[in-house]
Amino acid sequence: MPTDGDSGRIADATASFLEDRDDGDRALEAVLAVDSEHETWSFDDVSLDSGTFGELVSRGIVENADGGYQVADAAVVEAVAAGEELEADSGGSDLGFERFREAIDRRALAALLCSLVVVAGARMTAYRSVFQQGYVVSPGNDPYYFRYWMRELLATASGPTDYGVVGGPSTGGTWTRPLAHATNWFLAELLGGGEGAAETVAAWLPVVASVALGLVIYELAVLLTRDVRVGIASVLVFAVTPVHAVYTGLGFLDHQLHQYVWLGITLVTLAWLAVDLQRRIERGVDRRVAVRAHLRTPTTWVVALGFGLSVAAGTHAWGGSPLLLVPLAGYIAVRVAMDARDGVSPARANLPVLAGLAVGSALSLALHHRWGWHAEFVATTPALVLGGAVVVTALGELWRRLDRSVHHGALLALDGLVAAGGLLLFRWVRPEDWAEAMARLDDLFFREGATETASLFATEYAVFFGPMYQLGMGFYVALVVFGWVAWRVYRQYEPGWLLVGTYTGYLLVLAGIQVRFAGQLAIPLAVLTGLGFVQLLAVVDLARTPMPFRDADAALDGGSRDGSAIVSDGGRASVPAISLPDGRAIGYLLGIGLLVFGLSLIYVPGLTGDVTHGDGQVAAASAIEDHAEAADRTYPETFVLSEWGDNRMYNHFVNGESQGYGYAQSNYGEFRTSSDPDGWYDRFDGRVGYVVVTDIDGDLSADSAQTRLLEDYGTGGDGTDGLTHYQAIFVGDDVAAFAIVPGATLEVSGTPGETVTVETDASASGESFTYERAVVVGDDGRATVTVPYAGDYAVGDRTATVSEADVLNGQSVSVAV
Repeated sequence: MPTDGDSGRIADATASFLEDRDDGDRALEAVLAVDSEHETWSFDDVSLDSGTFGELVSRGIVENADGGYQVADAAVVEAVAAGEELEADSGGSDLGFERFREAIDRRALAALLCSLVVVAGARMTAYRSVFQQGYVVSPGNDPYYFRYWMRELLATASGPTDYGVVGGPSTGGTWTRPLAHATNWFLAELLGGGEGAAETVAAWLPVVASVALGLVIYELAVLLTRDVRVGIASVLVFAVTPVHAVYTGLGFLDHQLHQYVWLGITLVTLAWLAVDLQRRIERGVDRRVAVRAHLRTPTTWVVALGFGLSVAAGTHAWGGSPLLLVPLAGYIAVRVAMDARDGVSPARANLPVLAGLAVGSALSLALHHRWGWHAEFVATTPALVLGGAVVVTALGELWRRLDRSVHHGALLALDGLVAAGGLLLFRWVRPEDWAEAMARLDDLFFREGATETASLFATEYAVFFGPMYQLGMGFYVALVVFGWVAWRVYRQYEPGWLLVGTYTGYLLVLAGIQVRFAGQLAIPLAVLTGLGFVQLLAVVDLARTPMPFRDADAALDGGSRDGSAIVSDGGRASVPAISLPDGRAIGYLLGIGLLVFGLSLIYVPGLTGDVTHGDGQVAAASAIEDHAEAADRTYPETFVLSEWGDNRMYNHFVNGESQGYGYAQSNYGEFRTSSDPDGWYDRFDGRVGYVVVTDIDGDLSADSAQTRLLEDYGTGGDGTDGLTHYQAIFVGDDVAAFAIVPGATLEVSGTPGETVTVETDASASGESFTYERAVVVGDDGRATVTVPYAGDYAVGDRTATVSEADVLNGQSVSVAV
């Protein structure tokens, strides 16, 4: 056991060695690595030249022990290599290693917690819009579909252990996104079930899931870069990414939050498997020994199991899940070629990935056959990827053993032929599944009308500003780093960066087709932006250069003399300590931070505001709910017709039937432009009980239903007649709600040809107005006029009283002479 004095001497020798040699980091990590695995070892066990090794021995850093060698004091050498300093106390020279490390951990932990608070805060900008008027008002339209199924499952289940409710014919539509629905239901059951628990899950699960994903992104960034600063920066980038903050904002209960979390877990588990093997090879260990050690580590198989679970979960989390298995297949194919190129056995190196994929495939198929989850072609997709992965891995292994002189690009071309052949075989063997898959792709890529179907690079935003609006200014920083990743992967053995590069490139293409995929793209992009941000600070001397951007040898070896802690076991990452800059540097740091993050901070509230529901809309829903209850109406008499993008929201609060919006999407546009709103009463045929009109951009004629209902509430006057079947129950500046009623029929007598005016005072939501109709007496001296309001009517020089029951039941009322 070295004494305090010995520790100081070894620390001085290590610091001097690092100062004198440019490759000192590499040499220290090599001996620390072998020292962690063996009690004593020989010179042949490390990949160092005799001169470097002799210098380590002569300086006392490495010493003789039991006929071999060992590091004199591994803790001291590791600490000094990390840039940590000796502390003096009353007992003499002492390395305050543990105390210093605890301080560093606390600082890093504090930074991480603060960044996670930012993640949560950015998703709560719509707090007042979500919690208003006693409701939990989810933004957007689709969240109410998930709230519908959560409510249905809660009503059916007898508790959290009644898992049978998530499978079988009784759940119908849950089969398309079964895991999302099952997770929502299960969490609500854990919270006690009932409407209150459902509202809690609907409001807060997106925020909680985002915080969890922030932790995953932090781990992914640190794994790849060995730099906690990049990890913190990546989480902050993720926190303020506008499109992601919207799709996982407070109350936005949708499939996105589920698929994002499982995609993150897929990435971090694959990255761990890649980086663990890569780090072992970087220490200079023989490739076969490194692969063997990687496979013998229990953690490898635990992580592989986690990867498999993420594949199965991701497959059943949303409708388009096979799209996210495409980059996985691509990564495995290119990874095999990379392994073969660098003399690593593709079969052994990728065995954990194949094992995890086998677990995921089996579980995916089991859930489909046991509970009917998802279409068969979706549940089978992981197995198809597994089959292709086994074939390309076998080809890669054969290629390596044959030691072909042909460029490894030919192997990639061969892998492409395997993929094409597999698709053709699938089409031939399962034509029905193929047809369903093509229909699903058509729905994903060619559906129009929704904002999310536009391209990330839409000309509406001059191409350049679309990515800034959706992903923030950091997008362009990430593009530069993405180019560096491509170069790095081409030149070196970097399976971890290959993973991030593959998913980033693929998702960038998808987002270029439809911006809905920008949310998935934001996950790997956050790591690239975080790395680019720290490097940008390093360029202007505000931070140490992150390890991946150092010279090739240092990057490969993982050492640094400016604060990188070398950790020598398994795949654990070494991380530069977080240090606080001086006051002047803090100013520059904040300036650059605002440049990268500032626009995102502006765009997040704006994008969130685009999908929230205003006070007037919620008040309209409340008024409709009150009217339906007072009139004792039941569904479908309570169905609300509105703009399709709001339709699920209204029906959720009025009648709970928010499963679809097809009727509104098919009919509302024609209704609002119609010049005969009353003519729609017969077309509704009891299918519609209420109509909501809102202020929508576009020129409409004065006699359109939109104009007559929103501007004068269908009351008539100014040369127009009042509408017969539309009773205003809520009116506001930009929204008005009407009950569809049969109306009471007034029977009027008079002189043939005489025009009789019928009018009454009415009110809605505190605003008074006059309802007016004119009718011509027929040749028989009689006329009838149908009115939608209860009250006292002036009919010429006579009066008539109409009750609410008369209006709701279509009763006739005679007007006394």
